[in-house]
Amino acid sequence: MTTSLQSSTAPATTHGTPPAERLVLGAMMFGTAVDEATSFAVLDRFVDAGGRWIDTADCYAFWASESGYGGQSEELLGRWFAARPGVRDRILLSTKFGAEPRDASDWPASRTGLSAAAIREQITGSLRRLGTDHVDLAWGHMEDRSVPVEETADACAALVSDGVAARIGLSNHPAWRVERARQHAVAQGVEPFSVLQHAYSYLQPRPGTLTGNHRFGWLGDELTDLAAVEGLDVWAYTPLLSGAYDNPAKPIPEIFDHPGSTQRLAVLDEVAAEVGASRGQVVLAWLVARGIRPMLGGSKVHQLDAAVEGVALELPSALVSRLDEVR
Repeated sequence: MTTSLQSSTAPATTHGTPPAERLVLGAMMFGTAVDEATSFAVLDRFVDAGGRWIDTADCYAFWASESGYGGQSEELLGRWFAARPGVRDRILLSTKFGAEPRDASDWPASRTGLSAAAIREQITGSLRRLGTDHVDLAWGHMEDRSVPVEETADACAALVSDGVAARIGLSNHPAWRVERARQHAVAQGVEPFSVLQHAYSYLQPRPGTLTGNHRFGWLGDELTDLAAVEGLDVWAYTPLLSGAYDNPAKPIPEIFDHPGSTQRLAVLDEVAAEVGASRGQVVLAWLVARGIRPMLGGSKVHQLDAAVEGVALELPSALVSRLDEVR
């Protein structure tokens, strides 16, 4: 990363703030690969630790469901809210729209997309499944070039003016479309997108490689520069590379297999030994130090506990610089 994201909206690192507030709990596999009892246990532990942000999407997790359609994660969260009176007021809820299949046999071509009509239809379904009348953050999940980005910007701004969402963000979008949407919203005097959600970690993929299912999924320099200049919040999904930093049974993904990664892992090992933490915990601490809010998609309570310890770790600036200097 070439630009520090130390904006006014960066995760708080002041003493007295529960470290878990710096972490987002991703609920992607809750209700499908992660059963209800385990999901409830992780959610309960997260709230007890002082965590606030929970992230989901209307399409989670269509690829793991028997029907081929999503909604299971939101439905599980709705049941959890119903079983825990008052907990909805203690957390901040984030959901995404635009990637749910309309035809389960033809994804991604048949996804719902980001037209004004589709956005309103999708958020209505999300609120029903979640059992709430609003979300604290609503996201366009993946770009939709069949629709002018200005239409998407207007439709999302309307969610804020209608009280359906407190803030709006974009996930897996290129920087130029984010900026075009923001310029349009500002010119119209409506709520602009103010948060980005992309894949990011300490290791960097080989240039030009596709990360996951999203052409613009990786948080590159153009997006970090934009976020720094515009004061946007940045959330990073898959920061732990699905456990590959610390689990010998999970190899580092092939797109990260290059000499730069070898050098970065060596420095990461040095820093981890110095501070007495795991590789993954240092990665989380490094992201927080850079002003990026990491997202955990863990499926076990002990994974959550380890992540909370990671975001609680405040790295000295000298160690952050040592990690940054590796190219």
